[in-house]
Amino acid sequence: MTENTGVKHGGAPGSRGRTTIADVVVEKIAGMAARDVLGVHALGSGFARSMGSMRERMPGAGSGKSVTRGVSVEVGDLQAAIDLEIVVDYGVSITDVAGAVRENVISAVERMAGREVVEVNIMVSDVKLPDEEDEGDEGEERQRIQ
Repeated sequence: MTENTGVKHGGAPGSRGRTTIADVVVEKIAGMAARDVLGVHALGSGFARSMGSMRERMPGAGSGKSVTRGVSVEVGDLQAAIDLEIVVDYGVSITDVAGAVRENVISAVERMAGREVVEVNIMVSDVKLPDEEDEGDEGEERQRIQ
C-alpha cells in the first residue's frame, strides 16, 4: 500500500507551462464574430475588399475571403484590444449594429481565447446600398455563371 501524503507533484496543470495565442488567431475569431451580426455587409474598406478579391482570384492564393480583412488586434498575455472596419447594410441602425458587433466579438474572444477584451473600436467605412454591386461579388457571380 502506498501512503498519500497530500503532496501534489508539479502543481496544477494550468501552472505547468505557458499558452501563447498569436494575433492572427484573435483576428480570425473577431472577424468571424463580427460577420455573424445581422446588418454587417462586409469587413474592410471598399479598396481593401477589391484588392483582396483580386488577390483571391490568383492561382495559389487560397480560397475564400480573408476573415482577417478589416481586423487588427493587439494581444497580450491577459488582454486584447480589437479594431474593426465594417461596411453595414443600408437601412440598419448603425449604432445598434456596432453594439451587437462589439458584444459578439467580446464574447467570442473572451470565451475562445481566454483574453479580457479591453476595447473594440469600430469604424464604419461604408454603407452597402441595395442597388450597389459589390466589388468582390462581381467576380464570384461570374464564376457561378460559367
